[in-house]
Amino acid sequence: MASASLSAALPLKSSAALASSSSSLSGSRLNLPVTPVKPLRARSTVAQAALYPNYDLSSFKFEPIRESIVAREMTRRYMTDMITYADTDVVVVGAGSAGLSCAYELSKNPNVNVAIVEQSVSPGGGAWLGGQLFSAMVVRKPAHLFLDEIGVSYDEKDTHVVIKHAALFTSTIMSKLLARPNVKLFNAVAAEDLIVKDDRVAGVVTNWALVSMNHDSQSCMDPNVMEAKVVVSSCGHDGPFGATGVKRLMSIGLIDKVPGMKALDMNTAEDAIVRYTREVVPGMIVTGMEVAEIDGSPRMGPTFGAMMVSGQKAAHLALKALGLPNALDGSYKLGGVHPNTFVLASVEDETSASA
Repeated sequence: MASASLSAALPLKSSAALASSSSSLSGSRLNLPVTPVKPLRARSTVAQAALYPNYDLSSFKFEPIRESIVAREMTRRYMTDMITYADTDVVVVGAGSAGLSCAYELSKNPNVNVAIVEQSVSPGGGAWLGGQLFSAMVVRKPAHLFLDEIGVSYDEKDTHVVIKHAALFTSTIMSKLLARPNVKLFNAVAAEDLIVKDDRVAGVVTNWALVSMNHDSQSCMDPNVMEAKVVVSSCGHDGPFGATGVKRLMSIGLIDKVPGMKALDMNTAEDAIVRYTREVVPGMIVTGMEVAEIDGSPRMGPTFGAMMVSGQKAAHLALKALGLPNALDGSYKLGGVHPNTFVLASVEDETSASA
């Protein structure tokens, strides 16, 4: 993957090329069979003029519609999605940079249905900005390979790259991820609890985020459920909605403790986040800053490469749990290996998984 510069954006791929885009995990290309997405075709100026001969902003008028049609369109589609994803393959809890990267990697397999549950109205977590409300996003090499894959331009430095605005990463990955037919984002929805059967996580308990925030002031607000073969928890660092997955595991006795992340050390933190991304209990994988909370590793501050690579690793752990080809057990036939490889070590084996 060639690096990009701030002055020259990467060329856009066609929808078919996007659907079959290969992974930068371990610096190798992972090709998956996909169904090409038919691109939208823009009408020519002549065709537009024929359809709308009076396209004049001084007398502009929209096509007429009944208000009930708008309500039915929204309700029918959303309720259909709720029915479809009531029992799904993977639920990703938290749509920050790690969760989005995980869902993006998973969605390359068109046979894997992915539901993303995000408590905020606006997904993206902290990846809309860099640190301290500054806009630039810093990504340490070799995680820039993931930016090459999704088509985000950057200014290249010796050890890192800089995206001129973090929102470019978030909006780009969201636009490509949500266009895929096997993905649904349920934003403004909170994962209140886990479904656990025989000490195995089997899904999440959901409610509207505003309801979850007001349980103390209201009554009779029982939740809904979403069964899943695998749950990926990417709830971020501790806070009102942070690290909720691992904190719940501790409260029900499936793990012993959640020590919390240590003080900032970027060099130690990012490697540790990727290394210890894992299935912590049967059926539940932890990724992103939630990993630091459960392992007591340092916080990383405003650098985002580990979020992306941790999300990719979590996706392949989920594929492995589903019994599908993945990059962690050699069931993918990898092509060439890029000299800049990601460290993908398990918690038991801390050696690099790169060739």
